[in-house]
Amino acid sequence: MGTTTQNNWLIYILKCGDGSLYCGITNNLEKRLKQHKGEIKGGAKYTRSHWPCKLVYKEKSASRSEASLREIIIKKMSKDEKQALINSANEN
Repeated sequence: MGTTTQNNWLIYILKCGDGSLYCGITNNLEKRLKQHKGEIKGGAKYTRSHWPCKLVYKEKSASRSEASLREIIIKKMSKDEKQALINSANEN
């Protein structure tokens, strides 16, 4: 399995070609991004129809359950709130 472990979870946000934002979780970001780009099977239907997508935010999480809870919080944010989160991460 390489460096991927069950406790290596990330919450990520993609900016799609139409300016929309997509939030997801993964324990293998490189593979997941390839899926979203259509390079390998398994990407989200949303990103396939809003391509191209660019990774604009990622955040580490201690577990899948913690990542899922954080994903729910981010998905409930307005687009402006998500953009502020992205901007604050890019300032560091």
